[in-house]
Amino acid sequence: PENEQAKALFRGVPEGSWVYFVHSFHVVPRDEAAVAARADYGGPFAAALAQGNIFATQFHPEKSQEAGLRILKNFLNI
Repeated sequence: PENEQAKALFRGVPEGSWVYFVHSFHVVPRDEAAVAARADYGGPFAAALAQGNIFATQFHPEKSQEAGLRILKNFLNI
């Protein structure tokens, strides 16, 4: 993560952690600085966004085991 919001959201989540995606849609943000995490599945894409007090994930943290639980805990602590 490159911005402070992203660092807070992903604190304690190991680099390369696996998360659960349920579909093949993905967002293409206008502002690349908002990208908090990327994934690669047939090509790189924005997997999470963080800007100001807005956070969004393209994946399902509630179905993403330990990594997802950590992300949800971090979100609640922000």
